[in-house]
Amino acid sequence: MKRIKEWITGVALIKQIAIGLVVGIIIAVFFQPAIPVVKIFGDLFVKALKGVAPVLVFFLVMNAMAQKKEGPGGRMKPVIELYMIATFCASLVGVAMSFLFPTFLQLQVAPDTKLAPPSGIVAVLHSLILSIVDNPVSALLNANYIGILAWAVILGIALKQTASESTRLCLDDIAAAITKVVTWVIHFAPLGIMGLVADSIGSAGLGALLGYAQLLAVLIGSYLLVALVMNPLIVFLKVHKNPYPLVLSTLRESGVYAFFTRSSAANIPVNLSLCKRLGLDPDTYTISIPLGATINMSGASITISVLALAAAHTLGLTIDLPTAFLLCIVSSIGACGTSGVAGGSLLLIPVACASFGIGNDISMQVVGVGFIISVLEDACETALNSSSDVLFTAAAEFGERRKKGTLKASDMVPHA
Repeated sequence: MKRIKEWITGVALIKQIAIGLVVGIIIAVFFQPAIPVVKIFGDLFVKALKGVAPVLVFFLVMNAMAQKKEGPGGRMKPVIELYMIATFCASLVGVAMSFLFPTFLQLQVAPDTKLAPPSGIVAVLHSLILSIVDNPVSALLNANYIGILAWAVILGIALKQTASESTRLCLDDIAAAITKVVTWVIHFAPLGIMGLVADSIGSAGLGALLGYAQLLAVLIGSYLLVALVMNPLIVFLKVHKNPYPLVLSTLRESGVYAFFTRSSAANIPVNLSLCKRLGLDPDTYTISIPLGATINMSGASITISVLALAAAHTLGLTIDLPTAFLLCIVSSIGACGTSGVAGGSLLLIPVACASFGIGNDISMQVVGVGFIISVLEDACETALNSSSDVLFTAAAEFGERRKKGTLKASDMVPHA
């Protein structure tokens, strides 16, 4: 058992997920009688995610609000503005791609499930407001993520103003403990994905993989559009110079590392070093880079919006443009609250699905689909998130230099 444990902990989770994916396909194609057995692993994995996600969102957001500290003045304002603009615009790209290339998934919907498309933005806002004022205990029990977010923000603000330092430390420890529990659950992803894939292909045939492939293509296409078109446009509007030397440098020297680590937090030292080589102000980038690893989540906002709309398309819900715009706002806010673990953005999908009236049982199946494609999806998402931390930190400073007339083209590439 000790050797098995050492082997499991020594193999990267992304490789384990890939193995689980392949094994699930093999079981579905060649060993159909085993499908009911391995399906149990998929059901347990989804059930565990459903159990931990509401508590995770509640404590992470509440802790983030309670621990929030004031920034060092006006120097951080342009960076934060770029972070927020880019995250929202990325969600717009994700929504647009979802409408252009609608994706349909294999989901298990109970026969008595009543689903109706929102009648319009007024109905959505009415449902949203009622969800916000839900009893906090009821919100947690029923996985009402809108209510969970609202109460987490309210209690977090109250704790920031009234809690002692020891209380804040205790809250921080609780948030860290819940994050650790999520990490344990995600370590069972290979077995869960094996069961989910085997069950999906066993019931729908190999055609189920086409839905996953199209979903992955829409996601990666959205990431590329943001990285190579939208982000350069934002930088150009800020610095009024060719943005691509800076964009390509950040993708090459930060994005590649983040692709393999799949962690914005683990990529912070790489980003700090790159900022230094770009000649940026250390008083700014030593704060903006760790902050960006938390709130600059363009990739996560794409993931949340695309998967939420995939669920809506699968269920036959018609989403109008105002409701889609509201989804962009929800995705952007939700992306800023993603967990610091691999695949953390997937656990915020139920928040977006709740905007369409999609229940927790169905939205958590979508989360399971997200884990199936996470071998590539999460790596690409993190590469976009982390590389843009440096990109917008540099763009904010270069924009100030442009106003002073001191910006040169050579500043846009890192020094050796």
